[in-house]
Amino acid sequence: MRTLRAFTAAGAAALLASAGTATAAPSPPPAPTAQLTDAQVDTAVRSLDATVAEMMRRTGVPGVSVAVVHDDEVVYLKGFGLRRVGDPAAVGPDTVFQIASLSKPVSSTVAAGVLKDPADFDRHAELPGFALKDPWVTSHVTTADLLSHRSGLPDHAGDLLEDLGYDQAYILDHLRLAPLSPFRAGYAYTNFGFTAAAEALARSRGTTWQKLSADTLFKPAGMTHTSTGFQAFVDAPDHAATHVRNADGTWSPRYVRDPDAQAPAGGVSSTARDMSRWLRLQLSGGTLDGKRIIPADTLARTHLPEIVSQPPASPTGRTGFYGLGWNVNYDDAGRLRLSHSGAFELGANTSVGMLPLEELGIVVLTNGAPVGLPDAIAADFFDTAEHGRATTDWLALTGALYARINAEGRSPTDYAHPPTGAKPAGKDSTYAGTYDNPYYGKATVAATSEGKLTLSLGPEPMVFPLTHYDGDTFSYETTGENAVGRTGVFFSPADRTVRIEHLDADHLGTFTRG
Repeated sequence: MRTLRAFTAAGAAALLASAGTATAAPSPPPAPTAQLTDAQVDTAVRSLDATVAEMMRRTGVPGVSVAVVHDDEVVYLKGFGLRRVGDPAAVGPDTVFQIASLSKPVSSTVAAGVLKDPADFDRHAELPGFALKDPWVTSHVTTADLLSHRSGLPDHAGDLLEDLGYDQAYILDHLRLAPLSPFRAGYAYTNFGFTAAAEALARSRGTTWQKLSADTLFKPAGMTHTSTGFQAFVDAPDHAATHVRNADGTWSPRYVRDPDAQAPAGGVSSTARDMSRWLRLQLSGGTLDGKRIIPADTLARTHLPEIVSQPPASPTGRTGFYGLGWNVNYDDAGRLRLSHSGAFELGANTSVGMLPLEELGIVVLTNGAPVGLPDAIAADFFDTAEHGRATTDWLALTGALYARINAEGRSPTDYAHPPTGAKPAGKDSTYAGTYDNPYYGKATVAATSEGKLTLSLGPEPMVFPLTHYDGDTFSYETTGENAVGRTGVFFSPADRTVRIEHLDADHLGTFTRG
């Protein structure tokens, strides 16, 4: 867990020493100023067609839609490629994409529109059916704590429950069982902590998050094809199917991702045209076409750092922060840079980046699983605006980053290849039965007519064939958004328990036989 660190004793001594010899208070550094000219932005915009085409060629991602806003004008709005592989329908500016975690800054915009004072973000977030393991933290956690991922919940808490088919109410109720790290001391990205904050705001207003989002932001801003509901995405005639990459490098629309359980954190769907209106609103301090949509001061609060998310990796490195639904950073010129990415392993990847001082922003929507394409397009665009050309191969950089992220969580054991001299399994009756777990619910192990064992998990049981590995250890192939390949299933007949490796990152994955 990353933590905030106080300066060292040596640093304190140096500070005191310098204070003793100082003769006058130093002047504050000058405020950063805008540096990009219209011509520089125009150069970056003109490069986009070729950049997008080349990166699509390198990755094979089927469809992309891009919008750029500068000085409150949409200076670029274009779609590329196909909505669905095997179908000739093309992507356009009004094609609806699932935007995944790009939903977070959209939802924090809604929160800024609901709250009337920036200090309201620091009020207790109270939601019936939601609690944390520590009652004191439950009674003190605020909207800002949950929107900035500093509540103490474990990284991605609740996501595996969603994979198993549990609904929002069940997931939020069972987060009370998740272990906590020290409150407000570290950053851990949690979709369902974020969701709890948004749902608390909606409940306090006597409405649903879907209606609150529409009434507060989507309708007033003219975002006519934007929704927080999965059904609206599916029903949109012009929507982009989600795609995953096959082993041979081609792409297929094999999966459907329903994110309704975490709608505020990952369930928004939108178009490049609608997102360009949202970008204009963000860069204009909450106004759009001369109309005030979101209060300027509450919107500005969402752009402030709340917690360190990325400590500097070297003495010359920069610290990364997270605000309220935004990654918050400052560049070498002291300019604020806001960004966020969205990624569904089942087939979507998106990115937004803004330089508010330059009144410049870009959003990139794609219908392919994350390989770094939208982040690379955005980074290349800003790099070209600054330097007249891209100074690095951004796709190689972001692609490697996503590949590393995708490898996390995979078992160190290769369950596809049992060890030499593996011990035989016990009789089926040694393992078959019903096992209970307070967090994940019921697990059922059953023998099939073919003499195999299966493991059933979730409210509408998902059935996983078990493959024997060694002795009382089996494995199964994980599925869903958080799939990590084969994972271990460790039976302890003497203890009447079974531990599932994939579900045990937070030590919640042991089931007890009834």
